Amino acid sequence: MGHSLDTLVDVLKTAGEPTRFRLLALVAAGDLTVTDLTEILGQSQPRISRHLKLLAEEDLIERYQEGAWAYFRLKREGTAAALVRTLLIAVSIDDPILARDRERLATVKQARAERAQAYFSRNAAEWDELRRLHVSDAVVEKALLKLVGRTPVDSLLDLGTGTGWILQLLSDVYRRAVGIDASRDMLSVARANLDKAGIVKASVRQGDILNLPLDGQDFDLVTIHQVLHFLDQPERAIAEAARVLRPGGRLLIVDLAPHNLEYLRDEHAHVRLGFSHETMAEWLEKVGLDVQEVVDLAADRQGGPSLTATVWLARDRRLLIADAPAAKEMTPA
Repeated sequence: MGHSLDTLVDVLKTAGEPTRFRLLALVAAGDLTVTDLTEILGQSQPRISRHLKLLAEEDLIERYQEGAWAYFRLKREGTAAALVRTLLIAVSIDDPILARDRERLATVKQARAERAQAYFSRNAAEWDELRRLHVSDAVVEKALLKLVGRTPVDSLLDLGTGTGWILQLLSDVYRRAVGIDASRDMLSVARANLDKAGIVKASVRQGDILNLPLDGQDFDLVTIHQVLHFLDQPERAIAEAARVLRPGGRLLIVDLAPHNLEYLRDEHAHVRLGFSHETMAEWLEKVGLDVQEVVDLAADRQGGPSLTATVWLARDRRLLIADAPAAKEMTPA
């Protein structure tokens, strides 16, 4: 699709200024704050903020808030953003200014990774104890990849993204993805993991999964991995997931089967001790989703307590309803 003359001129004017072009190259490599960009470019915060404002007004970058911090990334949709990506591809990889920016960006990402690792280390004992109760990641990974399938997904939303594991696992499947989590510490871990994996088509944002900061009907696949048992009203999270699904979209839930390990309530903040097939099916039915598959994954552990994980795959039925009149017309009288 071609660009109008006005669009071309406006985008080239905005992107053509050297500092703004350097900013575009940096936010194309991942989500960055004004502080990050100030450190990399060695310019004042007011100057960087002014350039970012101009880029946002031209719809070349997007901004989102996370507590007191604002993050910026290159816009992924729209004709103006597509033109900018063409310009970024055209620039020489050996350009000394951009090469220096990339080196400083690597330093910023390394510091981010170190902060994330420090958080992980502080909580390692608790996580290790829980992991011993669960089915292995490899077993869950195999089940999820089989259920999701190989058909490309345009947009993925991961609720309670945590370390960003789902965003990494399904990176070959989706075109773009967003991870939502309430914890800034966990978002730092997720960003560091995405940086390390070189995944720039996914971003993570702070938000309440019971009241998502997102428009409805925007995602083909929504995932909720080991989150619902921490919630007092998990059905509300399922309703929010259903709200942002496109017609015919799918919801993939991984959580615990019913168990009697009461100590998890006090020591690990579990509010619900697992979910039965019947309860989950009822909640999904209520928000217009049809269960397609259910898989139980038992932990292979000899002796001692263990937890079984259940995977539910459900689909929004609106596509089936939309197709019904056409099917009726094709039926011979």
